[in-house]
Amino acid sequence: MTKDIAAATTPQRKDVQTVRAMGAVVAAVFVLVGILGFVPGVTTDLDTIAWAGHESGAQLFGIFQVSVLHNLLHLAFGVVGLVLARTVVGSLRFLLWGGVAYLGLWAYGVMVDHDHGANVVPTDQADDWLHLGLSIGMIFLAALGRGLLTPRAAARAPGHPTN
Repeated sequence: MTKDIAAATTPQRKDVQTVRAMGAVVAAVFVLVGILGFVPGVTTDLDTIAWAGHESGAQLFGIFQVSVLHNLLHLAFGVVGLVLARTVVGSLRFLLWGGVAYLGLWAYGVMVDHDHGANVVPTDQADDWLHLGLSIGMIFLAALGRGLLTPRAAARAPGHPTN
């Protein structure tokens, strides 16, 4: 019976690795997208890229409006995610709070006129839908990852603030 209790409260190495990998993969995709935003051919009309604002004519994959600022934000977000994904708690926080941040970015994109000066990131309708999907996906992964760990196991996992 003691063995059953220990199994239920000890994080399985595989589960911890899975949770960390989820955060790392999402973060790596953001780094990749940030880099691809500067690659001719992958980003169309790269010669019209602006530092920031809705005037940027560059389109990642010919679909998503990007600027230098937008690409740098993707890179920074991805690097922060890679650092946080070194621990299970950091990975869960990156997925959850990153998902919340992208929900906010979706709301920003929906509320701000895409041709207005306040659209500094910049975003367009394709970006808005992508941000909503990223938000849902990241929050789902955070919940899924949290579900892999029992409460006591999560508290003892590497990277938990009390360890």
